[in-house]
Amino acid sequence: MQFAKLHGAGNDFVVIDSRGLSINWNHFAQSICNRHLGIGADGLILAMNSETADLRMRMFNPDGTEAEMCGNGIRCLAKFAMDNEIVNPRRTSLKIETLAGILDLQPIFEDGLLVRARVGMGSPRLHPAEIPVELNERVTLVGGQPSIASFNSGPSQRFVLTNDDLVFDWPVIIGGRQFKITAVNMGNPHAIAFMDTPVDEVELSGIGPEVEHHPLFPQRVNFEIVNIIDRHHISARVWERGAGLTMACGSGASAIAVAARLHGFTDEVVDITLPGGVLEITWDGQDQVYLEGPVVSVFGGEWPY
Repeated sequence: MQFAKLHGAGNDFVVIDSRGLSINWNHFAQSICNRHLGIGADGLILAMNSETADLRMRMFNPDGTEAEMCGNGIRCLAKFAMDNEIVNPRRTSLKIETLAGILDLQPIFEDGLLVRARVGMGSPRLHPAEIPVELNERVTLVGGQPSIASFNSGPSQRFVLTNDDLVFDWPVIIGGRQFKITAVNMGNPHAIAFMDTPVDEVELSGIGPEVEHHPLFPQRVNFEIVNIIDRHHISARVWERGAGLTMACGSGASAIAVAARLHGFTDEVVDITLPGGVLEITWDGQDQVYLEGPVVSVFGGEWPY
């Protein structure tokens, strides 16, 4: 079968036109994503027909588990589909079906090539049951935080959450160290920890698996560690559920921006610098989150199966 390798801010994927193919994709993802024995990638993305949108996306992690969606991967899928004329390459917008719902994508072209895309990531889900997070007691805020998380998002709007509505700075002990976790679902579950220690100095490869598999998270979780630079800039690193350390995560960047604004750290538009590049996130505090970032084709080839 023909494949293409693409990346969005260093988050790399093998993308396949799977229409008409019937394969055990869980096992296939484990072999093709293997960085020593396969092509190597943070995930496998399938381009499929959809009855409700322009295109359907399925995404599998390197461990073979299927993810609900992927913010960097969906941009790679759009470029793959346009470059290969699976959809009209002159489209100015696409609707893409995912397990997290139908998402709107706007391609951004330079010299006729799709080089970036803006994705409507949907609205954040913050209630513990929606993430999901299993709490055995009422949510309480720690570290001198206020009893509500709130901010002004416009002249007549105010976003307010009470203690019962969210997991906000929830203390989690990992390796004898306490992390204050804010949980957000952006189509998949995320746990965000704001810290003063530079994220590059944190041994995320050791901490990440413990957070991913923590009993708080019955469906496991993506874990992001974050430094606030200023009201428009954030530095972060990501441990992805089923993939491990990655150079970027689109849904993770979206969740970080939501959590940062809920804390009052940032404004509506924020650039998030990850090891693989910069993603721009926009959230008005009321509606859906928008993600914009680059997409690059790396190479293509044929894979026996």
